[in-house]
Amino acid sequence: MLFAQLSHSFGLNDVCDTLKHHQGVLSSIRGAFAPSKNALSHANKIRDSNLAKDLFWETLKHLQTTHPKFGMGQNFKGFPRRFKKVINVVDSTTIKLVANCMDWAKHRRRKAAAKCHMRLDLKTFLPKFAIVGPAKDADDKRAREICADVQDGEIVVFDRAYVDFEHLFDLESRGVSWVTRAKRNMSYRVVKECQKQSTNTILRDDLILLKPKKSKKNYSKKLRRVEAKVEIDGKEMIMVFITNNLDWAPSSVCDLYKSRWQIEIFFKQIKQTLKLCDFLGHSSNAVHWQIWSALLLYVLLRYQAYLSKWNHSFMRLFGLIRGIIWDRFDLQDLLKFYGTAGRLFKWRPPPLQPYLPGFSDT
Repeated sequence: MLFAQLSHSFGLNDVCDTLKHHQGVLSSIRGAFAPSKNALSHANKIRDSNLAKDLFWETLKHLQTTHPKFGMGQNFKGFPRRFKKVINVVDSTTIKLVANCMDWAKHRRRKAAAKCHMRLDLKTFLPKFAIVGPAKDADDKRAREICADVQDGEIVVFDRAYVDFEHLFDLESRGVSWVTRAKRNMSYRVVKECQKQSTNTILRDDLILLKPKKSKKNYSKKLRRVEAKVEIDGKEMIMVFITNNLDWAPSSVCDLYKSRWQIEIFFKQIKQTLKLCDFLGHSSNAVHWQIWSALLLYVLLRYQAYLSKWNHSFMRLFGLIRGIIWDRFDLQDLLKFYGTAGRLFKWRPPPLQPYLPGFSDT
C-alpha cells in the first residue's frame, strides 16, 4: 500500500504487475514477493485496518522519541512565536468517494465521502490525533475524541463547526486555552468592554456571558469576544472570535486563529501529492487502509526531509523519491545534494567502453 501511494498506481493490477516486474529488486527486501491481484484485494477487504492505524502512530512515536527535534523548524511565516506552549489546530477534510460503490459512506443522494478529522501540532506540522469515518459525522460530535488527550496549558484552535459549549467548558476546566470563531446566531450579553475605542484592525474586545438557558448551563463562565478585520486572499473581512483566555492581547487572539489556516496547507499537501482521490477498494476497510497508508508515507517522507535538511517543497521531495524508487542510491546523499547543494553528489554513472573501428582495445 505504501508503494501504491508513492507510485500513484491506477489500480490493483497496476500495483501487482509493477511489483512483479521488479521481482529481483523486491526479493532483496527480506525475500519479499509481489502479491496477486486477488490476494491484495482480499487483504484490503478482510485484514483489519487498525493494523495500519497502529503502525502509523507507533512509527510516529518511535521517530519522535529517537529524534526529539523531528519536525521542529517547520514554522511558517507569521507563526505566533510568543506562544511557547503546544498549539493544536483542529479541522477536518472531506475525501470524495464513489456513491454507487460505497454505501457505507453515503453522504448525499448521489454522493459519498469519508472525512478525516485531524489535530495537528503547529510547531512540528505533524499529526497528534486523527479519526477517519463517514462524512455525515458532525464535526462538533467528534470534538471530544480529538481533544481527549490535550494537556493542561496547551492551546487548541478550531473552526466554528467544532463549537460545542459543553466540550469547551470541559477544556476550560482542564486548563486548556482555546480559540474559535463565533457562530452567527450566538446570543450573548456584554459584561465588560475591554476596549473603549476601535482601532484599524480590532473593532471590539468584550467580556460576555451566553444568554440561552441551555448554552448558559453548559458554559456558565465569562467568554472573551474579539471582533476584528482580517485580510483573506487580499480582501478585508470582519470576523468574530471567542476564547476562554482573558489575558491575551486581542491581536494575539487574531494571530492564533490565523495560524489555523496552516492545517489547510497540510491537507493540501497530502491530497495533492498522495493517492487520496482514487481508491483501490470500495469497502470501508480498504479505504481506511489507503488513508492510513497515505499518512504513514507522509511521516516517512518528512523524516527523510529532516535527516537530509531538505529545504524544498514536500511535493518536490515526493516527486524526486518517486522517480528513483527502483534505483539503488544512498538516499541521504541524494537528498542532501538536491536539498542544500552543500557537497558533491557521490553517485556517478559507470563509464561505457567506447568502440572505435581501427583502434585497439587498450
